[in-house]
Amino acid sequence: MRSKIDHAARIFQTRPDAYSPMKLDHVTIVAPDCEPIRHFLVDIAGMKVGPRSPFGVSGYWLYLDDAPAVHLIEHGSVLASPPGGLAATRIDHLALRVQDAAEWQALLARLHEHAIPFSAADVPLSREQQVFVQLAPGVVIEFVTSNSAFSAFSN
Repeated sequence: MRSKIDHAARIFQTRPDAYSPMKLDHVTIVAPDCEPIRHFLVDIAGMKVGPRSPFGVSGYWLYLDDAPAVHLIEHGSVLASPPGGLAATRIDHLALRVQDAAEWQALLARLHEHAIPFSAADVPLSREQQVFVQLAPGVVIEFVTSNSAFSAFSN
């Protein structure tokens, strides 16, 4: 597994300019019970519960400035569920938003060029596409774009 982490680090070192069109999109927190976290982030931190696609697991999108910032997921993740029980509370993944179609295609090309395995998904309700890269156990990076004209499965 160490070689995958080293490989990913080399990509970031050799192509730092390629990542500038991205911005932090959201953080996903997985918890056996989302209510205490939702309560804190809404009632104390001032976030608002907002629209959420039907992902097949319970949860909430919490918004800052009318944009989704924290995704709370209950009882496991769409990416990995622990065998035989509920997931411990943890940050599940970091999401980076890719701003334009050309950068999205360049990102997919780099993943293929460096033989980095990934999974891809379409989110029809929001017309977004996602690519998930597992860097190490428990360390997942999601790339997301809102441009529905480009398929995450191309290249």
